[in-house]
Amino acid sequence: MDPLDWIDTRHEAQVAFLRALVQAPSDNPPGDCAPAAERAAALLGELGLEVERHPVPPETCAAVGMISATNLIVRRRFGAGPVVALNAHGDVVAPGEGWSCDPYGGEIKDGVLYGRGAAVSKSDFATYAFALLALEQAELPLAGTLELHLTYDEETGGTIGPQWLLEQGLSKPDMAICAGFSYAVVPAHNGCLHLEAEVRGRSAHAARPETGADALEAATAALSALYETRRDLAAVHSQVEGIDSPSLVVGLINGGINTNVVPDRVTFRLDRRLIPEEAIAQAETQLRSCIEQAVAPFEGVGVEIRRVLAAEPLSPLPGAEPMIDSLRRHAASVFETEVGVTGLPLYTDARHYAGAGIPTVLYGAGPRTLTEANAHRADECLVLEDLRRATKVMALALRDLLSDS
Repeated sequence: MDPLDWIDTRHEAQVAFLRALVQAPSDNPPGDCAPAAERAAALLGELGLEVERHPVPPETCAAVGMISATNLIVRRRFGAGPVVALNAHGDVVAPGEGWSCDPYGGEIKDGVLYGRGAAVSKSDFATYAFALLALEQAELPLAGTLELHLTYDEETGGTIGPQWLLEQGLSKPDMAICAGFSYAVVPAHNGCLHLEAEVRGRSAHAARPETGADALEAATAALSALYETRRDLAAVHSQVEGIDSPSLVVGLINGGINTNVVPDRVTFRLDRRLIPEEAIAQAETQLRSCIEQAVAPFEGVGVEIRRVLAAEPLSPLPGAEPMIDSLRRHAASVFETEVGVTGLPLYTDARHYAGAGIPTVLYGAGPRTLTEANAHRADECLVLEDLRRATKVMALALRDLLSDS
């Protein structure tokens, strides 16, 4: 059977597969994701796919703030040729408030599937698995290997998912396609740096504040300096279409003892987004210097700065062109609309493949923007027709990439 016809005939089964994934909670944090991985492995097995389970050691999970994680690999060898890895993550952010339906119900209304992970990115477990199955049943003359890398730590950085698989030598891909959306091929995205600053002073009675060292006063100076830096960042612009300027947000602040006590300790965490032209090390050096210089004039106050997360930007690598060209061409045909090549102002697990020198792009099932998908918000959703058509695009592109001619 033609692979596109087969995808049509199996669409209901594909939707049922995705619903079952959504119905298996995998919130991260707390990050107890091994049960969800086992459920995914069982569902893949029911489709006739052989699944490798690669549990991550408990101490390695604990080091990134998770309880458990099992990485899954499905390999299909068609013959000698390139190895193409397809990666999507099954861990999700907690549902939060404001849902109009059960976030783990997998409810379908008017052709739209609702649930946490429906779009980001359990949908691409289904996209990639059914694209592989479509090629397998078609018995096409293909050369190379397809691998599904289904991981569960994207929300904590991907270091015990894709990075761990590559470092352990469990996979050596020649190219990679990672979870994305249907209406654009993405070869580049922002990076991200999280820092935590702990400003320490000395407590004192509020009636005699001069006998203490006010950590909050010093922290306020540091925050003012950071916000001044944020204004400077707004004047910097990326050359990558779809990505604008670097950004900086102070998202978390803690400190103080009581209303009538001079604060002896204040901590804050910041999120610095980097455009593809920037380097993590330089951005971190600038931020550390900004904070330290702002705190320095305050007698009796010191500051310690700790790196929490460093996610390098994704930049295009030589060798990505065949993936970009094939995905874009087939997507334009299947979706009957222009499909562009654009960057994303966020970070993903794709960077781990690119960081290992593997040409990498993002493509998968979903709308034009994260906002349309309600990603990380209430009522996350996926238009099921996008799932069907993105699966066809993937099957066609993979056929091109593994052609033996």
